[in-house]
Amino acid sequence: MSDLFPPLPSDRPSVEERAALRREQNRTAIARGTGWVLLAGAVVGSLLLGSAPAPYVIEKPGPVYDTLGEVLIDGEAVPLIEIEGAESYPTSGELDLLTVRIQGNRTSQPSWIDIATAWFEPSSAVVPIEAIYPEDQSTEDAQEQSAIEMQNSQQEAIAAALTQLDIEYSGVVDVASVQEGSPAEGVLQAGDQILAAGGVPTPDVSALRERISENGAETPMAFLIRRDGVEQEVFATPELATDGTTPIIGVLVSGTYDFPIEVSIQLSSVGGPSAGMMFALGIFDKLTPGELTGGEHIAGTGTIAADGTVGAIGGIEQKMYGALAAGAEWFLAPAGNCDSVVGNIPDGLEVFKVATLDDALAVVETVGVGGDTSDLARCES
Repeated sequence: MSDLFPPLPSDRPSVEERAALRREQNRTAIARGTGWVLLAGAVVGSLLLGSAPAPYVIEKPGPVYDTLGEVLIDGEAVPLIEIEGAESYPTSGELDLLTVRIQGNRTSQPSWIDIATAWFEPSSAVVPIEAIYPEDQSTEDAQEQSAIEMQNSQQEAIAAALTQLDIEYSGVVDVASVQEGSPAEGVLQAGDQILAAGGVPTPDVSALRERISENGAETPMAFLIRRDGVEQEVFATPELATDGTTPIIGVLVSGTYDFPIEVSIQLSSVGGPSAGMMFALGIFDKLTPGELTGGEHIAGTGTIAADGTVGAIGGIEQKMYGALAAGAEWFLAPAGNCDSVVGNIPDGLEVFKVATLDDALAVVETVGVGGDTSDLARCES
C-alpha cells in the first residue's frame, strides 16, 4: 500500500558530506591562521627593519640668530656683536644667520623610518653619514674642527669688515692641530705659526688655502714657520682631500689677527664657518652711521674671507626654510650654492646671489632704502 504522503526531502547532510565539510573548515582555518602568522611576521619584520639604524643623517633647519640682536649667555641677554675701542651706531631690522641641525651621528644613527619621513619633508635633506662624519674622524674630532671653523669665521668676518672700512690690521696663521697620517705629520706641530707658503706671505687662513690650492697636490711645498720664537723652513707635499679636488696638508689652522678695535661675538653654541658673511654685515652695520637694513628682516649665509670673498656652505635649502620660518623676506645666498638654490626656493622668500661682501652690502642697502631690486643678481638655472 502506497503512502498517501511521500517523505519530505531532508536538509540534513549525509555522513560523507559532514566529513567533507569538516575537512574544508579545517583547511580554511589552517589557511587563515597561516595568513595571520605571515602578516604578523611581515609587520614585525617591517618594524624591525624600520627601526634599524640607517647609514645616513638628516639635515633640518636649526636655530636662527640675529647678528644685530641679543643672545642669552648664562641666562643673561647680551649683544651678539659687541664693539669696544671704536664708536658704534644704533641699528634696526634684523640680519639673521642660519644654522642646520643634524639628526644623527656615527654613535646614534637615525632609523629607516626617520629617513623615509625626511624624504617627504621639503625642509629636510638626507645625506650619507660620511658626508658629515668621515669614517676616519670621531664625533669629538668633528666637533673640535667645527669649533675652530667658527672661531676662524669670526676672525675673518672682523677682518673683512675692517678691510671694507679701510681700517688696517695685521695677522698670522696658527696651527691648532695636525691630522694623523697627513702630509703635515712630523713636519708641522700645534703652536707653529705659518708665515709664508711657497715663498708668499700668508697673513690669514684664506691666503694659506689659496697658496696650497695654487701649488696643487703631489708637488712639494715650502712653508716658512715660527716655532718657539725661531723662524725655519719646512716642506710638505699636499694631497687631495676626500672631495677629490681640494689640495690639503692636513692641519687645522686659525687666523690670529691684531685688530685696532675689540669685537666680541657671543655665539658659543654654534659651529662651522657659514655665519662669516652675516657676522661681517653685522659688524659693518654697527661701525657705520645709519641703519643699513632700513628696518627690514634680512637673512643669509656664506663663509667670508678677509678680502671679502663669500664662499659656499652646506645645507642651503634648510637655511632658506629656516629664514622663512623666522620671518625673513630677503635672503643672501653664496654664488657657489646657486645649483642647490634654483628650484628649491620656498614661496615668500626673495633670494639674491652674492659672491663678495660688496655684493651683500649692495643688496642690503638696496632693500633697506626700498630701492629697485630687479637688477640685483639672482641664481638662475
